Amino acid sequence: MAQVDFTERQLTLKLVYYGPPLSGKTSNLRALYAAVDKLNRGRLMTLDTRDDRTLFFDLLPIFFRTSNFSFRIKVYTVPGQPVHEATRKVVLAGADGVVFVADSSPDQREANRASWHHLTANLKAFALERIPVVVQYNKRDLPNAVSLEEADRFGDPTRRLLEARAKDGPGVVDTFFELVGGAWENLDRDLHLAGKLGIDAQAFRRSLAEHVGVTETGA
Repeated sequence: MAQVDFTERQLTLKLVYYGPPLSGKTSNLRALYAAVDKLNRGRLMTLDTRDDRTLFFDLLPIFFRTSNFSFRIKVYTVPGQPVHEATRKVVLAGADGVVFVADSSPDQREANRASWHHLTANLKAFALERIPVVVQYNKRDLPNAVSLEEADRFGDPTRRLLEARAKDGPGVVDTFFELVGGAWENLDRDLHLAGKLGIDAQAFRRSLAEHVGVTETGA
């Protein structure tokens, strides 16, 4: 659950990028970090192995202020390797929303499914079943990328699938804003943020885009 301090007029959101190994979770954060205005971002912290696989997590804090209220958005990735299940659970705890980064390669279908299964089990364990989960199919530039019509929708035939090429940026910002909007709406149902803060989901997204200096192309 988001950390809300009405006395200090401060809200902190925690967003997590989850998915199988090498699907592009770290690339998403690096592309997002590059897109955010330097004055409105914290330091991107990474810890990778020699073959560039995330070992623990990346942390990307994004700060901005609007409507006399201070917001902080913490963006994490989790390690994809099965041996790091304990770390994934620690990072996922308290999340307000998740981006599931699926690999578009046809031979990664089972890896995607296994990671999705672990995600849903962990969300249930933390009583986080209600938080929004946005599915992004990354690596859309692969010559054999699975078509969205044939892509796994993980048990929901109506699930919206977002496309991205995290290595060079397309789709990264739109995925982020899709999750931000969903997280805000979910919190608003419980905390009535719009009435208390005077800002609804659309206004929040517009303010976020303005304050961090990115263009929400999907808006």
